Amino acid sequence: MSKQALQYLSENREQLLEKLNTFLSIPSVSTDSVHKKDIKEAADYLESYLNDIGFDQVQQQDTGGHPLVYAEYNQAGPDAPTVLFYGHYDVQPVDPIDQWKSDPFKPVIRDGRLYARGASDDKGQVFMHLAVFEAYMKTEGKLPLNVKVCIEGEEEIGSENLYDVLHDKKEQFNADFAVISDSGMVAENQPTILYGLKGFTGIEINVTGPDHDLHSGMYGGAVRNPVMALNHILASMKNEDEEVTVEGFYDGVEPLSTDERDLIKNVQGENYEKATGVKETVSEKGYTAKEHTMARPTFEINGMYGGYQGEGTKTIIPSTATAKITCRLVPGQDPEKIQELLENHIHKAAPSGVTVDVTKEKLSAKAYKVEPDHPLIKKAAESYTKAFGKETVYVRMGGSIPVVEWIEDIYNIPIVLLGFGTPDDRLHSPNESFPLDSFDKGMETLARYWADIK
Repeated sequence: MSKQALQYLSENREQLLEKLNTFLSIPSVSTDSVHKKDIKEAADYLESYLNDIGFDQVQQQDTGGHPLVYAEYNQAGPDAPTVLFYGHYDVQPVDPIDQWKSDPFKPVIRDGRLYARGASDDKGQVFMHLAVFEAYMKTEGKLPLNVKVCIEGEEEIGSENLYDVLHDKKEQFNADFAVISDSGMVAENQPTILYGLKGFTGIEINVTGPDHDLHSGMYGGAVRNPVMALNHILASMKNEDEEVTVEGFYDGVEPLSTDERDLIKNVQGENYEKATGVKETVSEKGYTAKEHTMARPTFEINGMYGGYQGEGTKTIIPSTATAKITCRLVPGQDPEKIQELLENHIHKAAPSGVTVDVTKEKLSAKAYKVEPDHPLIKKAAESYTKAFGKETVYVRMGGSIPVVEWIEDIYNIPIVLLGFGTPDDRLHSPNESFPLDSFDKGMETLARYWADIK
C-alpha cells in the first residue's frame, strides 16, 4: 500500500477537484451534433491529462464517430499484470434544463455533493482513476502495474463503434483483466461488489388490421380490432405469477444456489414501496423482489399505443397497434435466441384477421457474471472495506453494460466492476450529483487495489 500516494490525494484534494470541475464544465453531449466541438474538447482534455501524468503512449483514435482516448503505461515490467481500464467521457443531454437548480456545466458543491452533468456518470468516476495514477507517478515515479486506458465518447449513444474497435485492435487492448467504474453502490458509503450484470434484448410488435381507421358502429363485430389483438398476444406472454410463458424462455437458466441467495439476502434492500410509490411488490413465484431484480430474467412492456389518444371519445376501430418489449437476461440466455422465441410465440398467439410484424432490437447484450470468490474480486472487496470502513456486500445488477459483455467475448478476461455512485445520484436526470465521500474513499479504494494486485 502506498502511503505516499494516499497522502498526495489528501494534500492535493482541492487541486484535483478543480481539475475535475474543468472536465465537468465541458458539455460533451454525444447525442447532439451541436456539441461535436465539445466532444473533441473533452477528448483533448483527457489526452493532455494522460500526457501530464506520464503515460508512455497517449493518442486519440478514430472510431468512425466520436474519438476514443487511448493510453498505455508499460514500465511496470513483463512480470507485472496489465489492466485495461475502461470509461466514457460523453454525457447525457441536460433536458429539461428548467429543473436544474444550478447550471449543469458549472459544477457546484451543495451538502457534500458535487452537482454537474457527468459528475457520477461517468466523468467523476473516470477522473478518480486518473487522479490515482497521477498520485502514484508524482510520489513514486511509477505505477504498481501496467495499464491500458480506453475512454470512449459514445457510451450514451450505445457505444455504436466500440465493439469493432475492440475486435479489430485486439492486440492493442489485450490485458490480464479489466476494471470499469461506471456503476454504483447499493447505498451511500456502502462498499459494493457488482459481480454480475443482466443481458438485454428487445422487440417491437406491430399489429395491422384495416388499411385505415374504421367507424366502430359500422364495422364493429365484422373486423378484428388491432389493439385488442395486441392485448391478446401480450396477455399470453406472462402470467399473474410473473412467470414468462414463452416456450423455451428459461432454458439454460441456472437456479439460484443457497450461497447466492444468502449473498443477496445480506444486501441492504431498497424500499421499493417508498422509492416507487407502489403499494406492494410483485416478483416471480418462489423468488423475492431482490432475487428477481438481481438474478432472474424479466419481461417488460415498455410502451404500447394505437387508436385515439385525445380528449373525449372517438368511436373507431384503429388500423394499427404497437408494443415495445424488452427483456433483461441472465447467464445461460442468448439474446438472439430469446428474440427468436418471442417472435415464434407472437405469431402462434396472433389471432386471425390481423397481420403481425416483429422488429428485433439491434442493440443486445449477454449477461455477465464473475464468481464472487475470484481472487481479483476478493482483493477489490478488501480494498473497498479498508477505504470505507465497512464490510463490502456482493450484488448482481438488473441493468446492462454492453461493453462488459464485449470485453468478455473478445478477450475472455475477468472484469472487475468498481463503482462508486449511489442511488441518489440522479443519473440521466436533472441535478445529477456525486458524493464527495465517494470521491475521497473511492480514490483510496483504487490506490489500495492497484498496490495489492500482484
